Amino acid sequence: MSNTESADGPPPFENAFRGDDVEQRIYGTILQTREPATANAIAERVDCDPKTARKYLGWFADLGIVTRHDGHPATYERNDAYFEWRRINQLAAEHSVDDLQERVRKLTTRIADYEDAYGAAKPADVDAVATAEDSAERDIDDVYSDLGDWTTAREERERYERARQQRASADGEQASG
Repeated sequence: MSNTESADGPPPFENAFRGDDVEQRIYGTILQTREPATANAIAERVDCDPKTARKYLGWFADLGIVTRHDGHPATYERNDAYFEWRRINQLAAEHSVDDLQERVRKLTTRIADYEDAYGAAKPADVDAVATAEDSAERDIDDVYSDLGDWTTAREERERYERARQQRASADGEQASG
């Protein structure tokens, strides 16, 4: 063990899933992978047999966690839509319709504040450099921070609204059932 590692601390980032079983290491690697990768490349990263990696990747593809791209060789990539769906289901399960609706209201207010402050309908409509140069209150870092927060608020509002609709629909079905 090197001087920078601690027996009690987390493993180094390069090997963050070292103590997990092969399935968890493959899953963790898929979560970190931004580009399609072959089963052999994933097997190498998680230190397992390529056949084992293909088995788990096939299973993850069947579950919708990864997308399999046919080719020679086939490649696999994280299915972001699956994780979005999972997050919405989690929000709908953990919060009431009223809680979800209140969060949508707060996010809508935050978004409206940014729209007013920047005179734009969405963050992509703002020229960050020009805005910072024309502003006495905001430097470029402030503008980029606001634009990032504004984008996140818009994405969160969409998730919470979808969860609210899902929860309202489920509650309505239970009430009529």
